[in-house]
Amino acid sequence: MSEQDLTTLVQFFKALANESRLKLVGALAQQERSVEELASILELKEPTVSHHLSKLKKLQLVHMRVEGNTHYYYLDLDALQAMQKATLTATQVAQPVSEDIWETKVLNSFVENDVIKEIPASRKKRRIILKWLAQKFELERLYPEQELNQIIKPIYPDTATLRRELVGYNMMQREDSIYQRVLETNWRMDSNY
Repeated sequence: MSEQDLTTLVQFFKALANESRLKLVGALAQQERSVEELASILELKEPTVSHHLSKLKKLQLVHMRVEGNTHYYYLDLDALQAMQKATLTATQVAQPVSEDIWETKVLNSFVENDVIKEIPASRKKRRIILKWLAQKFELERLYPEQELNQIIKPIYPDTATLRRELVGYNMMQREDSIYQRVLETNWRMDSNY
């Protein structure tokens, strides 16, 4: 969706977020009406109705035709359906957000020069740090606890905490003080200990 289309869509939502304009659209959906009729139906003053109509006209949802001295307003159903279609097309409105951008931001906040400054309190952020750490280990290789500690210690001094966290998130398996990295598809979203 182009920037201009997105701006129009935002204006559409702003316009219809107003109760009086929403009622105007409802009244015009039934039939064309004059400002005087609309003011009477909605119990508003004519200048107020004209103001609301001008907002809807800017979006091309409402058009006017003149008959003698009277201006009749009518709803452009095609324009309304086009807006509805644009609104309901989620792929156009909501651009996918890259997880990589957020993960990079978290890593930049908590890791400096390949050293973890602190372990985040947030589980979601902690998982990103642990993911980064887990990727430092080869998949099929077995790591004795002492070797694992030697790899982790320059990254973060509390090796026991990081080992426990890696196992808790199922990023690594432990058996008889031997550790092995687990495939990422088997990692837990949250630790269960």
